[in-house]
Amino acid sequence: MSRRADCYDNATRSNPNWSITANMPRKEAERDIFIYIEGFYNHHRRHSAIGYISPVEMELKSA
Repeated sequence: MSRRADCYDNATRSNPNWSITANMPRKEAERDIFIYIEGFYNHHRRHSAIGYISPVEMELKSA
């Protein structure tokens, strides 16, 4: 780890999960993660299995 210009030098410090758990209370972190997963990831993210459209668009298309 003491070599110059090693891309893994800062890997343990730049872990995004560490910043979530270290900088906010647990309940707040759980709430924010839930909002992201249920609010954006599952409903608006495009899925390859349904032709790269969002699940909401697929639901509207099939109705």
